[in-house]
Formats: sequence, structure tokens, C-alpha cells
Amino acid sequence: MSAERLAGLTSWHADWRGLRVAVLGLSMTGFSVADTLAELGADVLVLSASAEEEYARLLPVIGARLELGPLDAVPEALTAFAPEVVIASPGFAPSHPVIRWVQDEGIALWGDVELAWRVRDKVLRADGTPADWVLITGTNGKTTTTQLTATLLVAGGLRAAPCGNIGVPVLDAVRDPAGFDVLVVELSSHQLWYLGLSRPEGELFPHAAVCLNLADDHLVWHGSAQAYRDAKALVYRNTRVACVYNKADEATRRMVEEAEVVEGARAIGFDLGIPGPSDLGVVEGLLVDRAFLDDRARSALELTTVADLEAAGLSAPHIVQNILAASALARSLGIEPEAIHGALQSFRLDAHRIEVVARHAGITWIDDSKATNPHAAASSLRAYPGAVWVVGGDLKGVDIADLVADAGSTARAAVVIGVDRTAVVAAFERHAPTVPVFEVDAGDTGQVMNRVVEIAAGIVDGEGTVLLAPAAASFDQFSSYADRGHRFAEAVQEWIDRGSTDDAGGSPSAV
Repeated sequence: MSAERLAGLTSWHADWRGLRVAVLGLSMTGFSVADTLAELGADVLVLSASAEEEYARLLPVIGARLELGPLDAVPEALTAFAPEVVIASPGFAPSHPVIRWVQDEGIALWGDVELAWRVRDKVLRADGTPADWVLITGTNGKTTTTQLTATLLVAGGLRAAPCGNIGVPVLDAVRDPAGFDVLVVELSSHQLWYLGLSRPEGELFPHAAVCLNLADDHLVWHGSAQAYRDAKALVYRNTRVACVYNKADEATRRMVEEAEVVEGARAIGFDLGIPGPSDLGVVEGLLVDRAFLDDRARSALELTTVADLEAAGLSAPHIVQNILAASALARSLGIEPEAIHGALQSFRLDAHRIEVVARHAGITWIDDSKATNPHAAASSLRAYPGAVWVVGGDLKGVDIADLVADAGSTARAAVVIGVDRTAVVAAFERHAPTVPVFEVDAGDTGQVMNRVVEIAAGIVDGEGTVLLAPAAASFDQFSSYADRGHRFAEAVQEWIDRGSTDDAGGSPSAV
């Protein structure tokens, strides 16, 4: 295919027939790509090391082919197919040998988000235009903010869908026959890296965008902290109306300053302090907007109160930041403060996000298993100072020392789990030597959390908080962060059922 014809593929109604596309990976995302391309008439070959039975069964039904086998080297089936475009699932890192081969060969390399943008006109709004896109990224808080934003938009009368990294492929939302006014797209750093490869015709032009925060994460995938930061910064590229950033995180402000945006796009800040003009913030227990009103130099609009958020379980500082960011995005689309206030009264966080799983015998047990990196864990620790901290897992190459020295030093004690226990224990020895540390070395996943609960209950001994905020990935011992959280909650309930402190195992000994 000529570069000219490839550049013309910017509409569902373009001629995609016969386009040879190789799809790497058969996850939910990979299948959505294959299904879309097959519907468009492209010649689709899916290559995957493994595949769920349902996806493998459906591929020939939709008219795509599947090649199963190792992808640690370039497979012969790929070179023989001679693809004109390769679309990779987000798990394929820049260093992956297949990705390197694609780039060395000069083959167009897209992610699923770019394909979705190119065909976004499949379903149009009443005015004949595609849905607006709002982009959300950040090291932490992406999913909560995506859910919040979609909730606020719907409360204000817009048809909005959360999609992307949140679990619903963007292509599924684009092709939904019901149609939407706004797509609220959660983007991982992996998806953003692929967007960074886009040719001009494949670049996104979002209505609004936010990077919530930035801290080291996914360093192995990206290769360096700078590469990770650069990927996150792409969220602001070509923003048309509002670049929302975290005033308490200098990195996000610099991203906005450096971004190439559409002329007229505004920088909108948020934090927990008193807002300036063009900001959202908190004044005497009120969340207020000083950005989206005519007299923003002298007045503000009330969105909700900290007291109302506390009643809804949404008053942890990092959750309040997420609410401010989501409100800024919603306000950029014209949602009124009254609608925001009403929606927040009924909004609830997903499981495993600072979720109180039990209060019993003076102990509050909190599951924040979703805190899979140090930045997220720090937010939890600041929300619950003096808690017994359950920490550890697969650190993903990230140094935990700064977290332990800062927020970790306020913990009552630490109960350390996971494959990287040695690094965590050493960090406490160096940076928080006064914090008692207890190590759980249970090899059986089924016993890890039972032992955690026994140790933690013995430490608290009648009054206090136990916080599961691992600051690490879960896959060393559990199938997911949700599995880790479920097992923690189950172990807490078992401890309660068998008589709590009567069987807590006595006072544990620190390492």
C-alpha cells in the first residue's frame, strides 16, 4: 500500500478493503482490533503466544486468521504475511523483538487507540459530528477519575462512556450503535507510547486531557523514567479546550507548558489549596471552581463540600484530587455545578481502593490493593497515618526507599509480603529503623493473608488501623490486585469468625 493511501485511512467510510494488518496479542483489546478490521474488509492475521478459547473460536467466524506460537522472536508467519500495518496490544514493550523488527522494516505501527480515532465517525451525534474525547492518564487515580468524569457527564445530561485502559476497549465504544456525546478514555503509558508513533493523520485531537500525577512506574517496560514521563506527556498533545494539571505535581505543569496544543486551549490547575483564577481547589471545606465562570477573578462556584464527600467515603486527600480533576473535565464540557454535586452524593469507589472491609474489636481493616506502586501507597499512608502497613510484592524495578523514608516512616509497623521482601526490609533498615518490621515468608499463596492478619492483629492489639497498600504488583503471589484484596478481606473475616483477639497468635516478633 502506498503511503498516500495509508494516510487516507482516517474514516470508517474509507476504503480499508484488502489492507494487510497483523494484530499482535489476542486479549480483549486485540480481539476488538481484529473484529473492527474484519468488519472494515481488511485482511487480518492475529499472532499471539496464547489465546482465550472464546476469542480463538470467534476469529475465523469474523473472518480473521490466528497464528498461535512464541513471540520472543519474529515468527515466520509474520514475515510471510508482509503486513502493511501492525497493531500491537499495549503489553508489547518498545524493546520487544517483534516491535523492533516492525520499526526497522518501516511498517506502520499503531495501537488500538489510534485505530479507534481513525474510525471514530462510524456513529455520529445528532449534529453529524463524532463524539468528543476526553483523555485521562497519570501514575495513579486514572480509573477512579475516568469513572468520576463519566458519571458527572451523564448527570449533566450527556451520553458518556468510560473506556480504554479501564477495561472497555475504545473500539467497542466507538462502534456502539447507541452512540455517545463524549468518550472518557483512560490511557496507560503503554497506550500513550504507541500514540507517540502516530503520523499526523493518526494524531488525536481531544476536547480535554489530564495527567493526574507522575511517579516512577513501568520503568522496565519504558526503559527509563524519562521515557515514561515523555509517554505520559503525550496526553496533552493537540488538546483543543482544557489541559487539566495537578498544581501539587510540578511535572504535570511542565507537561502542559511544553505541549503542542490547539490555539485557545486553556491550562486548568487543581489541588487541595485555595484556587487562583483558572483553577479548582478547596476553600474552607468547599470544593470550588474558579476556572469555568465569567467573573473568575473575583468569585467561585461551589461544587460540593468535604463533609458531603466524607459521608460518601470520598474524603481521602487523593480522592478529593481525583474529584477536582474530574470536575474540571466535566466543567469544560458545560456540566453545571448542581449536577456535579448531585452525582457525587451517590458515587462510590470500586473495590480495593481504600475500601474498609471490616471494623471489629477496635481494628479498622482497609483494602487498598489497587495501590500497586509507591506513589499510590504514599497517598494511602497519608490518609491513614499510624496504620499497620501491609507492603510488598513485585516492585517492577522501582526503588521503594523514598516511600519508606517519607510516608512509610509514619507507619505503626510494617508487615512485608512478596517476592521482593528483601528489598523492602532493607529499605526500612536504612530509612525508617524505628518502624517495627514483620516478614511473611509463606510460600503458599493461600496462607499469606491469613498470616498477615494474625501478625497485624497482634501488633494492633485492640485499637488501630491495618492498611493493605502494597506499593507493588501482585503477580508474584496472586492472580491480580483484586485477588490479593479478596484474599485479604477473606482472611480478615476468618479472623473475626474464629474469635478475633482470642486467636490472634499472640504478640509477633519483628525481624
